Amino acid sequence: MNARRFTEQAWASTESIRAKIDALPFLQQLEDGSLPREIFENYMGQDALYLTDYARALAACAVQSTDPDHIMFWSRAAAGAIEEERALHATHVVDFSAVEPSPTTVAYTSYELALASAGSLPVLAASVLPCFWIYDDVGTRLKARVGDLQSHPYADWISAYGDPEFHELTEAAKRVLDDLASTASEETLAAMHAAYRRASQFEWMFWDSAYRQERWPVG
Repeated sequence: MNARRFTEQAWASTESIRAKIDALPFLQQLEDGSLPREIFENYMGQDALYLTDYARALAACAVQSTDPDHIMFWSRAAAGAIEEERALHATHVVDFSAVEPSPTTVAYTSYELALASAGSLPVLAASVLPCFWIYDDVGTRLKARVGDLQSHPYADWISAYGDPEFHELTEAAKRVLDDLASTASEETLAAMHAAYRRASQFEWMFWDSAYRQERWPVG
């Protein structure tokens, strides 16, 4: 398998998922600024919880890597996830202690941390890529369509994920994944694709559950 083909194939194989992500009311209303503030605040609270465990998964990628360049990339990405959680989210969520993780947040983070414990770096890395790539894709296109963000109620979110620096970080993540795929067995490649697809499904679920303000069905 060509070293440059994993990300291309993974992206193409999740086209239908990405189309469904684009159709989510959360993103459509975020784009035109009509998204209710309480829904956005709920999402930001859940995202802050998610990013804390996502940073742990990224750190696990660093721990399990042997390539010095990969170690540096994953370490910086883990630190960046925590910095993002503290910077962007702190402006929207007043009391983090009052935020309870939703069933979808627990499911998504548990999935990635389980892969971290399983010990297959390529599979774990494939599972964390959609959070880079889908957000970069969505944010870049939202920023281009919205244009002037000066009076947009969610300008900071769109600016963060439509930022060229975040795009470069995503491109770096893709290169690391293609490096890992270039030496992976067919069995590992299949598991990488399955993990990438599952995480992409979780990305849809995350925005959808935040929009529904998902709660646990029993107390």
